Amino acid sequence: MNQTCPFLIRAEQIEASDDSASHPWNPNSAMRGMHLSKQTGLTDTGISWVEVPPGKESCVYHLHYREDEWIYILSGSGTAEINDREYAVGPGDFMGFPAGKAAHHLRNTGSEPLRYLMGGSSKRFELADFPRLGRRVIRQDGEIGVVKLSDISDFEADSP
Repeated sequence: MNQTCPFLIRAEQIEASDDSASHPWNPNSAMRGMHLSKQTGLTDTGISWVEVPPGKESCVYHLHYREDEWIYILSGSGTAEINDREYAVGPGDFMGFPAGKAAHHLRNTGSEPLRYLMGGSSKRFELADFPRLGRRVIRQDGEIGVVKLSDISDFEADSP
């Protein structure tokens, strides 16, 4: 009984995924994986299977303001940077990043691929800061804009 189902992704399909990505602001970013939630039609939550090669990084140190994010390590080892502190992580470790509370980043510091599940809320509107780069990303309905944090001023300071 080998039926296809739009709500089921087989382990072999996930493992064979060759979707690769890197963050444009980090030359050491390298990931491959699969957006599991998109493949099954989920719209209010994001879930991905991710693999980061040894010596590479997930993306860029960042902080979400409206979306929660989590990571569950499946295999490999790495270093998680959370609110400017580093933590060794490995299989079975879980990290949760509530919106507005925890800037974070993940590096593969081991000798084998770092594999994990990553997910969180998926909202139509999101703000995320990249504090070390002095940038804020504004995303709404798939459109993305970037502003310099130094260009953001207090509302009343800009009043005529």
